[in-house]
Amino acid sequence: MNAVTSRLRLRTPSPALIRAQAQIVPVEGRTVRRRIGWIWGLLFLNVMPYSAKSSLIPFPTSLGKVITQGALAVAFLLALSINRKVLIRPNLFLLLMTILCATSAMMTVRGYFSFLGSDFRIVRLITMVAVLWLLTPWWGRRDMLFLQFQRRALFVVLLIVLAGLVVTPGAAFAQAGGGRLGGAIWPIPPTQVAHYAAVLAGTTIVLWFADLAKLRTMIAITALSMGVLVLTHTRTALVAFLIATLVAGISLFFSRERVRRAFAITLVVAALVTLSFAPVIGSWLSRGQSGEQITALTGRTQTWSALLAQPRTEVNTLFGYGMSNASFNGLPIDSSWLSTYLEQGLVGDVIEGAVVLTLLLVACFSPRGPRRAVALFLVVYCLIASFTETGLGDASPYLLDLTVAMSVLMTPATSTRQSELSTA
Repeated sequence: MNAVTSRLRLRTPSPALIRAQAQIVPVEGRTVRRRIGWIWGLLFLNVMPYSAKSSLIPFPTSLGKVITQGALAVAFLLALSINRKVLIRPNLFLLLMTILCATSAMMTVRGYFSFLGSDFRIVRLITMVAVLWLLTPWWGRRDMLFLQFQRRALFVVLLIVLAGLVVTPGAAFAQAGGGRLGGAIWPIPPTQVAHYAAVLAGTTIVLWFADLAKLRTMIAITALSMGVLVLTHTRTALVAFLIATLVAGISLFFSRERVRRAFAITLVVAALVTLSFAPVIGSWLSRGQSGEQITALTGRTQTWSALLAQPRTEVNTLFGYGMSNASFNGLPIDSSWLSTYLEQGLVGDVIEGAVVLTLLLVACFSPRGPRRAVALFLVVYCLIASFTETGLGDASPYLLDLTVAMSVLMTPATSTRQSELSTA
């Protein structure tokens, strides 16, 4: 009996060993979390454009591109370092994006556009989708990890934009013909700055709706973001923000009293502001343009008509001409659906539509709560903004936004999958 007891005592870990093991697990979790944060930051850096012409610190264009594109390679290596067994979680969103990569690669090889440029763009898209596949085991976390990292990246970029505004206001407002706030320290077009501001403001409001953000935090971040959005003079981002926030709020309307109160107060305040400042609001919306220019969407419709009238073969109609810089005859297309039609054809547009529809359906059939509300905001925002901005079919902030939406909608990974990752 004494021998058996002594054996049990020998096999039972000491309290000191138990405390040491308890400390090891959080450290490992923090390490993985930190690496995921770096990966997401590098992906965000990769989708930020660079042009030495508008930069306050004029690196050569080649060096700026090396920084942004090298970030993607580093992100891929870091993703492999935390997912050495290449474990993935199947999901229709990335499956559709993979099919889009395959069809785009097929037409890019045909070499209609600049050979090196097209090949580089498709490799970039394929690499980014591969990194997202490697991160899927961490999708579905209850703390909405990828949403946190996305919001941090957005906040940092907006601070950089505001720092450029303080240091050199002339350069900050010298974008898009002048009078619109863009990046001066790091060259970011006003439309993209507005995208970042709108997404940060919208997700902050939605988290406050769901009682996951404090009132003071919500007011401070929203005021900062909306101030930047107003200074960019970007109508599409404002409209997309308002509609997406409304849809997300409606999804929480019957389960959150603060949402109902916020809607009532906002309705009254909006009516008073509209009546009191109608001329100022009208001037901001018109941006000094005539009615004809507004109807033509600042000249976009002319480019769209020329693009649709271009003769093309049946193969090009179905699969496009391969990846390009989203321009036609030297003019920006400014429409995700038409740029996809040019580069990836009708098949690409169908795949993009399937991606958005899939996310909307998954969100609608998900349990009511903050995760569904955040996903609805992101998907609706991207859908509306895509009509006058490019990015749905390319490595862009839109792809990151939709990835965050999918990540918050998925269920947490099983304990078996997590143990496999910990031993990888």
